[in-house]
Amino acid sequence: HILPLGTVAYLYFKLAKIPYSVFLHGMDLNYALKTGRKKRIAKKILDNAEHIICANSYVAKNSEVIIDDKNKITIVNPGVEGRITHNAQRIAQIKEEYDLNNRFILLSMGRLVKRKGFDKVIESLPEVLKIFPDSVYVIAGSGEDDAYLKDMAKKLPKDAVIFLGSVSEEEKWAWLNACDAFIMPARNIDGDAEGFGIVYLEANLCGKPVIAGDSGGVRDAVQHELNGLLVDPENVKEISDAIMRLWINKNFRMKLGKHGRERVLKDFGWSEKVNKIYNLLKE
Repeated sequence: HILPLGTVAYLYFKLAKIPYSVFLHGMDLNYALKTGRKKRIAKKILDNAEHIICANSYVAKNSEVIIDDKNKITIVNPGVEGRITHNAQRIAQIKEEYDLNNRFILLSMGRLVKRKGFDKVIESLPEVLKIFPDSVYVIAGSGEDDAYLKDMAKKLPKDAVIFLGSVSEEEKWAWLNACDAFIMPARNIDGDAEGFGIVYLEANLCGKPVIAGDSGGVRDAVQHELNGLLVDPENVKEISDAIMRLWINKNFRMKLGKHGRERVLKDFGWSEKVNKIYNLLKE
């Protein structure tokens, strides 16, 4: 993190002329800019770094505001592991176990915190269920909002929302393959924003379309109407309309999923990201 570890790197540079580079992801920089003192220290660290490697264009734009030389900024998005197994038997078991056959499965996965936007999905469901009563919303993950989200879900039909709790890596991929669409309308709350959203690309890797909140660094992961749909994460109607658009148009959601998988395999392999960073640092 830029603070406090960047301070150590900066001091070594000043004392022993050892060059350093900084990686920025999002919250690390946002928190470093919250007070005048921290902002001044962060500026010194970034101005004296050889390279500033940003995980997304959102944090790159934020860092441009405080540094003198914008040319030292390079954007390197995270990569996604491309070798997943498609366990057809486990997918069939999941659908049987949770009575999901012939239902439209909308999946969310991640920490249960407000910025992920799972509460906004639940708020959007009454409108969706009016028209598509066979829809089901599955949430995988744990976190501080667990009780809050479950309380919200009590206002809906009892089988409309399923909470899985934490899932294993194997179960994660099984659910991503089992769902019809993935949704995470992440939003920015006091500088706490989604830095990128690898899970969107993991869903794409399974050939699934995604619905994402247009905030933070999400636009690097999701391109509107190419591999998913971007929505205003605070607009419940936009969220419900996006869900119903994917529900009603199977060809469209299949196209988004197909393009998403092709894009992940082409542009987000780890070897490509590693080589980009390696070539940058060896200059």
